[in-house]
Amino acid sequence: MSGASLYESPRLLGEYLLLHYGTAERLRHPALPVDHAITEVTFPVRAVRELLDPDLLPRDATAFEAGCSVGASAFELARHCARIEASDYSHSFITAARTLAREGRHEALRTVEGIITEPFTATVPPEIDRNRVSFEVQDATALPERMGPFDVVLAANLICRLPDPEAFLKRLPGLVKPGGQLLLTTPFTWLEEYTPRDRWIGGIEQGRRSEEELSRRLSGEFRLHRRRDLPFLIREHERKYQLGIALGTCWLRV
Repeated sequence: MSGASLYESPRLLGEYLLLHYGTAERLRHPALPVDHAITEVTFPVRAVRELLDPDLLPRDATAFEAGCSVGASAFELARHCARIEASDYSHSFITAARTLAREGRHEALRTVEGIITEPFTATVPPEIDRNRVSFEVQDATALPERMGPFDVVLAANLICRLPDPEAFLKRLPGLVKPGGQLLLTTPFTWLEEYTPRDRWIGGIEQGRRSEEELSRRLSGEFRLHRRRDLPFLIREHERKYQLGIALGTCWLRV
């Protein structure tokens, strides 16, 4: 299965709904040897809370999220922004996100083991105005020129899943208003099934690490405002997890 088609599988949809909306009780095994803080607030919500600087936002701020998956970060942005456009390449993810925007909930399945599953309900916090958020299927490397600019642009764990990260990074100055915020998270997990090696940003030569290469590409148009290490946990089934540590950064458009 290719990297792109993987994101259309029902099993992965359940994993990402759990990552975005799962309670700590649903997400973790009792013997899981990681800090409870990682699962008390879901990663997409923590990414917004730890990177966004609300004090810098105008009254009617607008936002765009590329690679929104099933939408929890976009809904969290709705606490601070009047309008949020969110997009993802996966039709399955966007269908689920639209259901959550319309209904406030989505019935899902989490894998126990093998083909055994059990149901859970993904829920948007009731205090969030879901009408502020819209979802579209889009390719982050070929965004329409008419888009933007926005007060906030977010891309969470997207860069190392793109076939051409450079194309996305070059588009960012036109998407973010002067003084606006660019929020990025990435674990820099470069894999050739997603990104050809000659398009990786770092990760090939010892003296060219990905964080430095990302900073070099952004520093002409953006200024680093915040930097955080953001652990995240993807539950595959009852006894198997993926633990990652994303680099989280907030950049101000100069």
